[in-house]
Amino acid sequence: MSCFTFLKVTMVIFNLLIFLCGAALLGVGIWVSVDGPSFLKIFGPVSASAMQFVNVGYFLIAAGCALLVLGFLGCYGAQKESKCLLLMFFSILLIIFIAEIAAAVVALVYTSMAENLLNTLVVPVLKKDYGEQPDITQVWNSTMEGLHCCGFNNYTDFLDSPFFKKNHNFPSFCCTNETEASCSEEAAASANVKGCFGQLLKSIHTNSAVVGGVAAGFGALELAAMVVSMYLYCKLDKA
Repeated sequence: MSCFTFLKVTMVIFNLLIFLCGAALLGVGIWVSVDGPSFLKIFGPVSASAMQFVNVGYFLIAAGCALLVLGFLGCYGAQKESKCLLLMFFSILLIIFIAEIAAAVVALVYTSMAENLLNTLVVPVLKKDYGEQPDITQVWNSTMEGLHCCGFNNYTDFLDSPFFKKNHNFPSFCCTNETEASCSEEAAASANVKGCFGQLLKSIHTNSAVVGGVAAGFGALELAAMVVSMYLYCKLDKA
């Protein structure tokens, strides 16, 4: 088997797997968007914390569609030896790779800016909907239980919320003893439970080696796929 044939078969199999992963992500994304509470019950607090800061359903749908298109271009382009499809595959993968690098740089350099932006978006939702909208209340309760945190910044995020107005206290997660029947402002201030955004960042920093390893692995796969697609493109150009 020649090098060209081997790389062609590898490209087809690799992109077929990407296509199937995209279909799976698309299916899960639609499920999350339609029936979020069931998703939370199955996957627990980790999914809840993610859903609080990113709309996981729409994100999975977008990622699934992108992988479907990418997998189709790579698989069909290699199988049919189409220069046009291979070039499209390479171009899209290059754009994604550059976007990932840019996102990583922004995440490292502008963490405080991201925190301020999220603060202006998330806290008003807490004050408006916590204790009134069941889905939002459930997401936050799962998040606070899983990360052992309180609110986005601290207990003051729940001031003037429907929950506070109705019960005249804060969620039990904002006090050290979560089994207490009520969590007064004095008890919450004394407990000083950290906000969920800070706890999420702490968890990410704790597992930074794993996150970095996974990111490096994806980057290496993307680079390899770009190299192979360009190799096939150049060989077809000479044929």
